[in-house]
Amino acid sequence: MENVGALALLLAFCISLYSIIASVVGRLKGKPFLTLSGERAVLAVWALVSTAAGILVYGLMTSDYRMAYVASHTNRDMPSFYKFAAWWGGQEGSLLFWSWLLSTYAAVAVLTSRKTHRNLLPWVVAILSTIQLFFLNFNAFIASPFQVLAVDKVVTSVADGMGLNPLLQYWAMVIHPPMLYLGYVGFAVPFAFAMASLIEKAPGESWIHTTRRWSIVTWLFQGMGIALGSAWAYHVLGWGGYWMWDPVENASLLPWLAATAFLHSVMMQEKKGMMKVWNMVLIASTFFLCIFGTFLTRSGIVSSVHAFAESPIGKYFVAFLALGIAATVWLILDRLNYLRSESDLESVVSRESSFLFNNLVLLASCFAVLWGTLFPVITEKLSNEKISLDAVWFNRLMVPIGLFLLFLTGVGPLFAWRRTSIDSLRKNFQWPGIGTLITAAALFAGGMRYPYSIISLSLCFFVTATIVLEFFRGANAISEKTQSGFIPAVIELTHRNTRRYGGYLVHMGMVLMFIGWSGHPFNETSVGEVAKGSTMKVGAYNLKVLDLTEGELSNYTWETAKLEVTKNGEFLEIVEPTRRFYKAAQQATAVVALRSRLNEDLYINYAARAGDKATLQAYVFPLVEWIWIGVVVLIGGTLVCLVPSKVARTYTRTEVVGVAKENAPVEV
Repeated sequence: MENVGALALLLAFCISLYSIIASVVGRLKGKPFLTLSGERAVLAVWALVSTAAGILVYGLMTSDYRMAYVASHTNRDMPSFYKFAAWWGGQEGSLLFWSWLLSTYAAVAVLTSRKTHRNLLPWVVAILSTIQLFFLNFNAFIASPFQVLAVDKVVTSVADGMGLNPLLQYWAMVIHPPMLYLGYVGFAVPFAFAMASLIEKAPGESWIHTTRRWSIVTWLFQGMGIALGSAWAYHVLGWGGYWMWDPVENASLLPWLAATAFLHSVMMQEKKGMMKVWNMVLIASTFFLCIFGTFLTRSGIVSSVHAFAESPIGKYFVAFLALGIAATVWLILDRLNYLRSESDLESVVSRESSFLFNNLVLLASCFAVLWGTLFPVITEKLSNEKISLDAVWFNRLMVPIGLFLLFLTGVGPLFAWRRTSIDSLRKNFQWPGIGTLITAAALFAGGMRYPYSIISLSLCFFVTATIVLEFFRGANAISEKTQSGFIPAVIELTHRNTRRYGGYLVHMGMVLMFIGWSGHPFNETSVGEVAKGSTMKVGAYNLKVLDLTEGELSNYTWETAKLEVTKNGEFLEIVEPTRRFYKAAQQATAVVALRSRLNEDLYINYAARAGDKATLQAYVFPLVEWIWIGVVVLIGGTLVCLVPSKVARTYTRTEVVGVAKENAPVEV
């Protein structure tokens, strides 16, 4: 079976190479039969890579320990869904997963664009096949998942495997990597269409209309992957954090920030014919940051709990990035005349300027994260000393940037296109502004003394007020006109322009996440060794150790502390934080006890045991639950954006100057 899988990957490599040649030659020479064969080659590559992936998954599920990858990442006692997740749990398998997703995306792009983009499609196929060829090179020759165990050149087997890393044996880690990969890989399609439009000198917005949903969906997958990774860190690592500015975490955030900037600025091109060069740079940057993130995870140049072991494949990624960026820059520069803007920015106080500032802030945050991530590598090259920047450095820089971005989120809907009059500005800012000042004063009067938390929560009120007013004005107009109730009017309003109002929901999700982040300065911590029958205190909670128990299952042993939780003398519940020790990996993990409420989380980690004493790490994390609620709202808003609007929208290049209209599109 492993030979069939290896052969399938070799054939896929050869056919990808053929697809590139056939598509380019067919387009340049005007040979439709060649371009058609290039498209069919993409489908053949998908079938071959799917065959290889199926063989690997079958080996994982049936514990075929002749295959080195299976022996290294599974064992017989692992649950089936973790055996399946082992597909992307190691270097070789995850690269195959990358190739399979790319082949799937490419096949879908070909099948959905055959009739609408005949001129662009050969170049799209050639670009996607080039990326495919790069990854199939790893699968077929450098990091094959079908290597077998051998002794004296004789294929052998082992009685049992080593198993998946225990830290990865958590439900979120079954979903988290695929979501990130769906984002990483998916941005190849908008990039391919953008570059194809440059090569063909196609009409300015055709590639945008084609790839808008691709971009939103892949942005959503990337965001969900980041959120699931945060949930995994919060629930599994035992230290209570959901983000620690780890290099690999940062690598996943970079393309998401760039894509967020692109999704905003691309509306300027659709609406006003502006920022064409900028949009090309943004979509290219997003794609290459995805490749960079993949490189960072696999090269071993940075230290991370998420990274794979050091590997020689890093040099191939460096070469691919260098050649790809050079070719992209040359192509954009060569097409500058074709990318001229059709209008100019007329006023700083306008919706156009708010989009521009939004982009600048997002790119500033992207650069800051990139610099902080690469700083250890740079210092090591320059001084032979690796100097890492900790979370304090990142927070000191990123918190003000994030707050300014939150402010812009609220300001955007209040500005008109082209320019905003003083009267309009005063009218639109009056009540949200007054409410924001009252919120800040109330927080200070209530005893809050953390400036960033006061600013953050006040801005959350400001943005919420602007969003609610937008919904209220539009729904009220519909309600009066149709004599319908307010809730049906809100639904009708949203359906009329899903892109705009779905975007508002996405912004509302970000507001809720900022509320959650604002609670961080108020965290409380207590660490202590507590005997059976004794009590420890954290915040307003008392934790009494009722019992310490232990046991054994097929693939790990466990120890549990049974705790009684009371608050202000009132019994709340019994919780049982647990420690597990996985036999095959010889590694311990934590199963924390978590009591989540809207106002705060009680988080308890059972760190160690000595006789009848347990070492407990207890934390109170205010407002954390709002982060996860915000993620759900963001997902819901993005899904609304993907629903076709009831009223078809066309973009015109002439706008009335004046007050921000209720129907002026603000989309995401």
